[in-house]
Amino acid sequence: MSLQAPAQAWFETVLPESDTDAAAKPLEFERLWRGFMTARVALGFGLFLFQGVVYALGPTKDSSLILISAAYSAVALGVRLMAISRLPGKAFTPQWIATGGVDVVAFAMLQIVQGSSINYAPLFVLPVLMAAVLGSLLLAMAASAGVTLLLLAYATWLSFQVPADTAAHFLQAALTGAGCFAIAFLANQIAIRLVDVELLAKRSQLAERVQRRVNELVIESLTDGILVLDSRSMVWAANPSARHLLGAQSTPGAKSFSLSAIAGWRELVTLAGHSFSDQTARQADVTIHHVGQGPRRLRVRTQLTAAAEEDGEILCVMFMQDQREMEARMRSDRLASLGRMSAAVAHEIRNPLAAIAQANALLDEDLLEPRHKRLTQMVQQNARRLERIVEEVLDISRVQERENGVKSSALELRSEVARICHDWQRQTNSAQRLRLDLSGQGIEVRFESEHLRRILVNLLDNALRYSDGDTGSIEVSVRALDSGSGALRVWSNGQPMDQSVERHLFEPFFSSESRSTGLGLYICRELCEEQGASIAYLRAPREFSGAPMDGNEFLVIFQTNQR
Repeated sequence: MSLQAPAQAWFETVLPESDTDAAAKPLEFERLWRGFMTARVALGFGLFLFQGVVYALGPTKDSSLILISAAYSAVALGVRLMAISRLPGKAFTPQWIATGGVDVVAFAMLQIVQGSSINYAPLFVLPVLMAAVLGSLLLAMAASAGVTLLLLAYATWLSFQVPADTAAHFLQAALTGAGCFAIAFLANQIAIRLVDVELLAKRSQLAERVQRRVNELVIESLTDGILVLDSRSMVWAANPSARHLLGAQSTPGAKSFSLSAIAGWRELVTLAGHSFSDQTARQADVTIHHVGQGPRRLRVRTQLTAAAEEDGEILCVMFMQDQREMEARMRSDRLASLGRMSAAVAHEIRNPLAAIAQANALLDEDLLEPRHKRLTQMVQQNARRLERIVEEVLDISRVQERENGVKSSALELRSEVARICHDWQRQTNSAQRLRLDLSGQGIEVRFESEHLRRILVNLLDNALRYSDGDTGSIEVSVRALDSGSGALRVWSNGQPMDQSVERHLFEPFFSSESRSTGLGLYICRELCEEQGASIAYLRAPREFSGAPMDGNEFLVIFQTNQR
């Protein structure tokens, strides 16, 4: 019968060839070695007691057998207590001489010196069996051959002592030797099979442990929630995503909990009950309710496990997805597709738009009437507006197609912000409205100067659009944070944003104004994230007209220049 490896799982764990023996035998070999050594000690003391009884009750008083048994018992006990088990070699080593060699000599001396009709030949099976199980087939055959030669030599000696029984002595020696060879071969083959089985078991256990750990890691890191529950709605396992969807306050770290304990989870219990009753997989959109929170819509899919045994319990595995996250991903995909389409349209619009602007400029040179001049000015203004829209749309594709990994240059934040703000003041005639707070030491960050200009100008334009226009209604400040990074704040005294507007503030093509493309803040966020910075919006107080006042603030946190 040939051994077959277990079915291959996800991972095939193979032990190194140099460690195969060491990995396959240590525990089993140690156990077998101690078993044989203990058996030798027990046999030695048994022989010693037996010879003592024979000496006490027998007619002859020969103490040589008692001395041989006592010496054998002492050697066996010493090897059991002091020797260290070692993996067997292919030749007779000192370890084999101290075990199998001593056994063969001791049993041979008992057979030769005996003064009665007791036959000690069966004892030779012990060293042969020990060599076959703990050693190699060569050692086992060598031990069998040695025992057979000793028995034949003893039969030859007996033939000279008792010539009438010569055939019987040789027949007994031959049969005993043949039995030793048969036992050596069979025991060695069984031992080899057991070692192979143990090695396969160790490999299977190692592969199972590795696969289990990887499966646990994958399940723990999944964004989808996974619940394992039984027909009594008792949850056996739940990954962090599932606990988050169910509400962390409702499952305080317990590995198992009842799904029917919370009224807000009733729809999940109902769906699991339908799966168990129909014995089929199901999918449905359910709504769960958290205490003190709004409802959460989930898409839930169930799968039933097969029973491990005939009377084993069937479990239900629930896969849960947050509908809001699914809709957000779909929105993101739609926006990406819309951005690509808009970029393509913008490329197509650019050339006709340039032709219209050029033709309008030529027409304006030939017109003299003020009424016609106003018409060409209207065409020029709207052409410029279309040109800005085209550039903003194309900026999206430029930001998305920019290669990652390009290292930003070092930038002195205070001086760069001051230069950009002064240029913006001259261009917009907003010297009185803008306040600069650039106190403190210089802050060096990793950011592209041109990108910083685009971000800051966009934020200043928005602040100018939504502020009340009073003196100091816009403030730009630069600070060094405790973490060592630099922060840029653009504050204005505008009205608070509506919650519906704030949620979509950095999304492309979203704007509260009909004449805006809604791309400015989206491009600012993309430029920041590309270079390791972040941008956020918040309501923050500032000193305005001698009194504290809440306003709209955009906060940009940069990555410091690590040297």
